[in-house]
Amino acid sequence: MVAEPVVGAPDAVADLHERAARIRDGMGGAAKVAALAAAGRLTARQRIDGLLDDGTFDEIGTFAHSARPEDAASTPGDGKIGGFGRVDGRPVTVVADDITVKRASTSAVGARKMRRLFETAVRDGLPFVFFGETGGARIPDMMGSAGFGAIGPLLYPSGRARSVPMATVIVGESFGASSFLAGVSDLVVQVRGSALAVSSPKVIEVATGERITMEELGGVDVHARTTGQIDLVAEDEQQSWDQVRRFLSYLPSNAQQPPPVLPAVAPEDLGPLTSLVPAERRRAYDARRLVRGIVDAGSLMELQPQFARSLVTGLARIGGHPVGVLASQPLHQAGVLAPQTCDKATRLILLCDAFGLPLVFLHDTPGFVIGRQAEHQRLIAKAMLLQQAVLMAGVPRLSVIVRKSFGLADHVMSGLGTGADLLVAWPGAEISFMDPLAAANVLTPDGAGPAAERVDAGTVGAVTYDTGPYPAAAGMHLDEVIDPERTREVLLCAIERYRLRPFASGADRPLARWPLAW
Repeated sequence: MVAEPVVGAPDAVADLHERAARIRDGMGGAAKVAALAAAGRLTARQRIDGLLDDGTFDEIGTFAHSARPEDAASTPGDGKIGGFGRVDGRPVTVVADDITVKRASTSAVGARKMRRLFETAVRDGLPFVFFGETGGARIPDMMGSAGFGAIGPLLYPSGRARSVPMATVIVGESFGASSFLAGVSDLVVQVRGSALAVSSPKVIEVATGERITMEELGGVDVHARTTGQIDLVAEDEQQSWDQVRRFLSYLPSNAQQPPPVLPAVAPEDLGPLTSLVPAERRRAYDARRLVRGIVDAGSLMELQPQFARSLVTGLARIGGHPVGVLASQPLHQAGVLAPQTCDKATRLILLCDAFGLPLVFLHDTPGFVIGRQAEHQRLIAKAMLLQQAVLMAGVPRLSVIVRKSFGLADHVMSGLGTGADLLVAWPGAEISFMDPLAAANVLTPDGAGPAAERVDAGTVGAVTYDTGPYPAAAGMHLDEVIDPERTREVLLCAIERYRLRPFASGADRPLARWPLAW
């Protein structure tokens, strides 16, 4: 019988380093690591090192393995690699699925490691970053009531409040737990070529007979354009690391801290703001240029750019202060709001409210989309959800009515009567219950020809004479009518003024405990 090395003795320390090196270098087997390299793919450890500042990864759970004796030798780390490190000097927690160990399938020990890291991140106030690529649950471990009972509560932090920023990067074929984690994350990045779904095409075919490709089921275009379940597409893994780093730079490490302030940067020189917005309210323009003309140069990080495109949402800085931006986008559907737009807006509001970022609304919307499809997509429920989020937000709400703001769309964009902390309008803005032309048509008997040709000038005049900003300003429904070229100055003054308020942590705000998906 060979004696175990004495604790602390040189041979015990050497044994420790030899064991750790074997696990960290060999992972699930040299052949599997080599196969990933041959396919131009990265290992879980390479992803972690790519995200973190050089040499800062401090691993826990190195010596974990499957609880099943027959799998102990073949499951180093048990499919999950994680620990702590730094991103731009700030401490973070990071976990990555290890595809070389049983397809990174979720088992009791691997899930326990992930849960341990997440709970530590919340307790210590550290952002949590996850790289997802798993085939789902490990069937032998999950089957039976005892196995299911052991793994189920450890799978994902579905009941979490937004106490620390959580980012998920989908790097490969992701089913089950890694997809569920994406569903409760503040940022979801999907690398092109990966797939994000609850079940794999094989499981779907067995269960339903439906045949579907991985790309059709959960590729980046599906989620970026149709479902809205991801915030950003990364063309490669390097870009995904950059996106996560940039996202975290706008946010505090946790909801107990105020957001970080950087040195101010002047906005892009795009000419006068009035040159970016046509006076004719039916002419389209790109709202992103207007936003870029207001915020610090290079600071706009648009989120969900291909989803619900009639609203631009994202993070930016004004005078170095991070803010959330919601801007009507006349370039798409004239800037109308729709059920999907409401989901997009609500998601950003919840994020900003949890982590203390002021919200900036730029209005140029004719109202909500109407028709059978919108109603069948639960327009009422989505609009009311968004309105509740706006009214319950505890962070400053700063609204600028740029060109037009009609009906309920004005209210859900933090407009008249919503208690906005700042509500101003450009001098040519139109504000009313509905578009004056539409209102005139409602008042005009049916006739031949397009609606615009049926109404007479007198009827239009009767419903448009008081839609300008001055009647609202006269009754103190607006704080001020401003020179458009002062828009940035007015917003920055408000942001700096509201920073003097006593800071309310995210845990004290109602939206911090709203569901993370709906």
